[in-house]
Amino acid sequence: MSDQAERLRHRLRQMNSKKKARTIAISSGKGGVGKSNFTINFALKLMEHKKRVLIIDMDIGMGNIDILLGVTPRHSFVDLFKNGSSIQEIIESGPNDLSYIAGGSGLTDVFQLDEAMFLHFQSQFESLIVSYDYILFDMGAGATNDSLHFISSADESIVVTTPEPTSITDAYAMIKHLVRVEATLPISILVNRSLKERNDSSFTRLHAVVDRFLEKEVTSLGVMPDDRNVLKAVNRQQPFVLSHPSTKASMAMSAIVQNYLKVERKEQIEEKPSSFLSRLKRFVVERS
Repeated sequence: MSDQAERLRHRLRQMNSKKKARTIAISSGKGGVGKSNFTINFALKLMEHKKRVLIIDMDIGMGNIDILLGVTPRHSFVDLFKNGSSIQEIIESGPNDLSYIAGGSGLTDVFQLDEAMFLHFQSQFESLIVSYDYILFDMGAGATNDSLHFISSADESIVVTTPEPTSITDAYAMIKHLVRVEATLPISILVNRSLKERNDSSFTRLHAVVDRFLEKEVTSLGVMPDDRNVLKAVNRQQPFVLSHPSTKASMAMSAIVQNYLKVERKEQIEEKPSSFLSRLKRFVVERS
């Protein structure tokens, strides 16, 4: 027994000494804003900077990461709970060796984890946080109480919106829900499909409302232009940064990632008092 305890302590010391992945939950107030497409191309651009990135499609039953990549996955996130697969077994490889886990189907709500299921997820996830630099959770559109808790457990959240008034309103609603659950969660806004990316006022308007009514500081991740080449890439089931690397959208994505990495290096990100898994466990236990 003492030998087992010592091995466990040794393993924990090893894990604590290694740099852990930054978990980013990418969400939107409604569907159709290009969230999953952004996630894929954002990941690929991070990889160009020698970052190890994993995408996990959390839109169980409705996920489309594999469709946008033009691949047919053999496994999915559901296999972790339904078939007892290890998390390493369900990681698939996409274009440019992009690592991803498909959403799959057959699980009514992945967020309704009981404590036993969570412990299995925790034991599997621990290997990922020391194997990658970034883990991107591509969340389903909209919000449930459990999905909000999952998003709020991440190190940060990116909320994707478009300049349309209804989309801005939905993004505000999402931010309001997130602030209610975890007021300290860092939130940034990505404005997609802008017709005037240089003078787009969408973030300014959203920021003003969030600051006034929620007293929450949100930051701008950037603005993606409305580029017809993005639709062409989607129809071909290819990431646009690979199929159309010189277009407006690809150049904008390059600038967004460069700025994101520069800000992260320049400003010491305030560490939360506990890890992603610890925060998620707290919500699971409180709900049980």
